Amino acid sequence: MKIGVVGTGYVGLVQGIILAEFGQQVICMDVEKDKIDLLNKGIVPIYEPGLKAIMDRNVEAGRLTFMTDMEYTVQNCDVIFIAVGTPPKEDGSADLTYVIDVAKNIGKFVNSYKVVVNKSTVPIGTGQLVKETIQSIFNVRNKEYSFDIVSNPEFLREGKAVSDCLSPDRVIIGSESERAAEIMKQVYKVLYQNDTPFVFTDIQTAEMIKYAANSFLAVKISFINEMALLAEKVDANVQKIALAMGMDERISPKFLQAGPGYGGSCFPKDTNDIVEIAKKYGEELKVIQGAIDANKKQKLRMVEKMMKSMNGMKGKTIAILGLSFKPETDDCRDAPSIDIIKGLCDKGASIKAYCPQGMKEAQWRLAEFAQSITYCEDEYEAIENVDAAVFVTEWHQFREISLTKMKSLMKDHYIFDLRNLHANNKVVRQLYKYYPVGRR
Repeated sequence: MKIGVVGTGYVGLVQGIILAEFGQQVICMDVEKDKIDLLNKGIVPIYEPGLKAIMDRNVEAGRLTFMTDMEYTVQNCDVIFIAVGTPPKEDGSADLTYVIDVAKNIGKFVNSYKVVVNKSTVPIGTGQLVKETIQSIFNVRNKEYSFDIVSNPEFLREGKAVSDCLSPDRVIIGSESERAAEIMKQVYKVLYQNDTPFVFTDIQTAEMIKYAANSFLAVKISFINEMALLAEKVDANVQKIALAMGMDERISPKFLQAGPGYGGSCFPKDTNDIVEIAKKYGEELKVIQGAIDANKKQKLRMVEKMMKSMNGMKGKTIAILGLSFKPETDDCRDAPSIDIIKGLCDKGASIKAYCPQGMKEAQWRLAEFAQSITYCEDEYEAIENVDAAVFVTEWHQFREISLTKMKSLMKDHYIFDLRNLHANNKVVRQLYKYYPVGRR
């Protein structure tokens, strides 16, 4: 099989590299020449553990190439994955500009039967829109070619995307064509033969599965965060609450860790998007909207807790440890750290920040507050002479930080542990004015 993956962002690049690892001939195509130049030099433009080694191996084996030539990609590939960005518009709905641009180019250059696969997270109905777009270009060309549309949503976790692609929980194939479904079995032959669960369905159901899954997980996170807010007021322990809830096999312990709110490229965008989709069909998704509102509230409450505990922020210096929305990624999209830093700066605080991978992205996302933020080389530089240290992202090295060394470096001794990294350590309460989430 010859496979083209259009878009070398997070989803497209990981997908293309792993398909090559499965033995397919893969072209990863992108209009951004600088990005393709980096890839051709062996430089991976995203941070994802383990990805570079697999990329290098498949480039050397001749199964993986990178280019900017859309015409060549379309004409020489049997299956074309659309894996471009669908950023949120101001109203929260997905912007399909890049998806439609790719569909137009496919229609322009197609020369034989193709399977066109929507890998990007797209609103329900996008498969039909892509089909109509390609057909409209055929009408202009006064030529007709056979093609099929497939919805194949991704479920990658940043930081674990390689393992998620190599051993997925399930593979969703939405198609109106038995021929296309059989071709997708060949695309994922390694997984299909290894008894990975496959769900074959229609296109619109496949499109909705992705939104439903991410929205449910967002609801689960927002639920436990609201329990944490109540637990603090009634002097209960949210970690024990979550532990007991998770023992119920109907609930499971996953995504029951209280914290400062969810972020990243999926949950905020997908929850807002499905709410907007529902509005167009006259439905109000109150549970998902509640999760969105609770998540916003959670981030604000973290700032309020610091303000109340420290009698205001004016003239205070705060260390922020962790900028990416989760560990093992450099992604700061909708990260709690961004909202928290903005809130603290607005209240008059100065920030010293450190993150193992998120520094570069955070700097441009927080450019308007640049005069109030110092970016540091490591966690110990960040906490030197600060009034408080805030653990925002649960990077492993922050679990192993020396609490005694921290105290010797800090000016005042407040710790706000938004991930409860040290909540079970009795020493932290002896050394610091310690504030976890959802417990004493």
